[in-house]
Amino acid sequence: MDDGIIIRPLRALDDMRAVVELQKSYWGNDLESVIPAHMLFSLANYGGHVLTAFDGDKPVGVLVGFLGTNMEDATRPAMANLEIASKRMVVLPEYRGHGIGYRLKMTQRDIAIRQGIRLIVWTFDPLLALNAHLNIRKLGALCPRYLIDYYGRDSEGGLAALGSSDRLLVEWWVTHRRVEERISGKRAPLVLSQYREADTMILNPLDFSGDDPIPGHEIYQPRTSLALVEIPVNTPEIQKRSPELAIAWRSHIRAVFTSVFAQGYIVTDFLRETYEGRDRAFYVLSYDGPQSEQYTL
Repeated sequence: MDDGIIIRPLRALDDMRAVVELQKSYWGNDLESVIPAHMLFSLANYGGHVLTAFDGDKPVGVLVGFLGTNMEDATRPAMANLEIASKRMVVLPEYRGHGIGYRLKMTQRDIAIRQGIRLIVWTFDPLLALNAHLNIRKLGALCPRYLIDYYGRDSEGGLAALGSSDRLLVEWWVTHRRVEERISGKRAPLVLSQYREADTMILNPLDFSGDDPIPGHEIYQPRTSLALVEIPVNTPEIQKRSPELAIAWRSHIRAVFTSVFAQGYIVTDFLRETYEGRDRAFYVLSYDGPQSEQYTL
């Protein structure tokens, strides 16, 4: 379906109105979640970009980003902390699953490299397997932080699902060798069997007795420098048919990630494979804290 798809940046105010409508395909008419045309216009003309995928004259996908600076150390000059903040990506439902999101991100990477910027950052819901697959597995990004209720808890705003807006922070170091190898295919990523053969633990064993996976009551502690954390492959469907289970999943994954991140681990890969006869999805976490004998490979 994506044959003939063209990606180009938009700059004119009139063009931004179509981008507003495109955002509504995901966010509806929620004013809190849809970036208005005048703001898109300003972003595109003052260092940012509104990358839009077209099928002929029809806009079918958009990626919005802008220049920013890391504010954790306010004493450093802004130029030393420059990064691109990737704020919004939407692809029309009928065009999803055809690589358009990946092409938009690769175009954004080209912009960053031309501008001499090494880092692109964004956030995503840790329970969305499709997003994790793109961000981590395909693009080679890392997730060094877990952000609790990053956008608040107001479900009316669209950014909080069932009263929570926990996010993983994504860091995409666009010129790093890891990223180069992942997007070029020069080095094949590891598969689940290889991690399991290396004694990599699944920290949160699940209950598969029902139609949907149920988070278990026990969370194991990592015993090597690698660990696996499992999430459902179909969280949006669980939210629709079983809100109580979706809320339980959000509480569970928060407990798992805050525990393992506090011990010095970060997300370095994502796997979705058939395992033990089921379609399953796992984050791979690697120890990134102070070195000790316990975690020496």
